[in-house]
Amino acid sequence: MNKNVIIGVLGFFLIIVGAVYLNKASFGNVDPNPTVASSAPSKYDNFAKCLTEKGAKMYGAFTCIYCKNQKAAFGSSFQYVNYQECTVDGKAGTFAQVCNDAGIKGYPTWKFSDGTVKEGEVPMSQLAEKTGCVLPQ
Repeated sequence: MNKNVIIGVLGFFLIIVGAVYLNKASFGNVDPNPTVASSAPSKYDNFAKCLTEKGAKMYGAFTCIYCKNQKAAFGSSFQYVNYQECTVDGKAGTFAQVCNDAGIKGYPTWKFSDGTVKEGEVPMSQLAEKTGCVLPQ
């Protein structure tokens, strides 16, 4: 076999192996309801706890990029948000009955104690305004 052909085949093989590895590293171990543990208090801990105390609840799905963005805004404090995962056992394409019963049509959806609903990513300032919780600066 020609030396250039062998090098080309090996290069192609390495690209395929690398792509498979990166894909598995990015998507293979998705936790449908992640919580980030932290021993140190985070900036939004009290805000997230207040949202829960005031009856705010977020409905979402682990496959939803907007939900990921909303969770990321809270950082490790998201563990204190009242959150309902709407996929069943983390299986994409499934819909939990509790979310159906709550009338959830899209993600993320925030429901508040007064019965109002906000769909899509909701800025922290709007969550604070809606609940009366103090947003840290």
